[in-house]
Amino acid sequence: MEKERHHKIAVVGAGSWGTTLANLLAGKGHDVMLYVYEANQLEKMRQQRENVKYLPGVPLEPGLILTHDLDETFGFSDYILLVVPSHTLRSVLQSVRIRELNRKIFVNASKGIENDSLLRISQVIRDVTGASLSKIATLSGPSHAEEVSRQVATAVVAASTDLDTARRVRDIFRTDYFRVYSSTDIAGVELGGSLKNVIAIAAGIADGAGFGDNTKAALMTRALVEMTRLGVAMGAQMQTFSGLSGMGDLIVTCMSRHSRNRYVGEQIGKGKTLQQVLDGMVMIAEGIKTTRSVYQLTQKFPVDTPISLEVYEVLFDDKNPHDAVKDLMTRDPKEELPI
Repeated sequence: MEKERHHKIAVVGAGSWGTTLANLLAGKGHDVMLYVYEANQLEKMRQQRENVKYLPGVPLEPGLILTHDLDETFGFSDYILLVVPSHTLRSVLQSVRIRELNRKIFVNASKGIENDSLLRISQVIRDVTGASLSKIATLSGPSHAEEVSRQVATAVVAASTDLDTARRVRDIFRTDYFRVYSSTDIAGVELGGSLKNVIAIAAGIADGAGFGDNTKAALMTRALVEMTRLGVAMGAQMQTFSGLSGMGDLIVTCMSRHSRNRYVGEQIGKGKTLQQVLDGMVMIAEGIKTTRSVYQLTQKFPVDTPISLEVYEVLFDDKNPHDAVKDLMTRDPKEELPI
């Protein structure tokens, strides 16, 4: 790999994924500052040089700077990597006091669709900061922090409406174990990474309720169709959903033991209520809130998303998972079509 420029990069969010990406960037020689929301967590990380709460067993890079000052973080560099839960992003950005945020280059590594506004993450960033979409990128794909942090071979996509921005972000992140492709379909990349979390909950429900591999294969295949339907209706490119940020992310999230969304579904499939599952979790499963957004989107875009709607009814209307599967299986027969 040819010699590259080093950059000053601020990482906002010290969960497992934020810590992993901060470590990756610092390991490449970039100057990296990681914002830690919880003050007591910051002190533990400084003392132990490890994020025991969210990423145990992975030492922090020696050069990684830790802070609890959000303004210091945003003022640190021209590259801002946002790795916070999608439903907190707006409030985080609104609480920053430094000016001229629209001059920064933002990289989003979160997956979700804002409830009610139904904005994608890049649109929320633009809405709050005034930054041009050409200065906003999203990094997404099949990439569990538990594996990337241990340098397991992984491939993802950096997307921006501006191809030059996508390529710059690609080159900043790529390593010999973290391969990054570039794309201009930021809508498709963001929607693939968000919608698949709803389907991962469905896959977990199927696992927990005792359905088999046949069920899961059918679920994932038909779910990809409805993800593509909705994505195209929202302005995304169809082929993006066959790539890493669509099918790739769907596969890993539905199948992996690391998937929080699959875990949520599995516990519900075993008979727990949603609140019982949430009470026992430390990390956030984005698919729960995204399920609400998808339900709202189906009121706006007249597309057929039967699997996502069944997930909504199981999560929020206490529908029995077996009844949900039966209702899916007994829908009117039709030809199998791509979308």
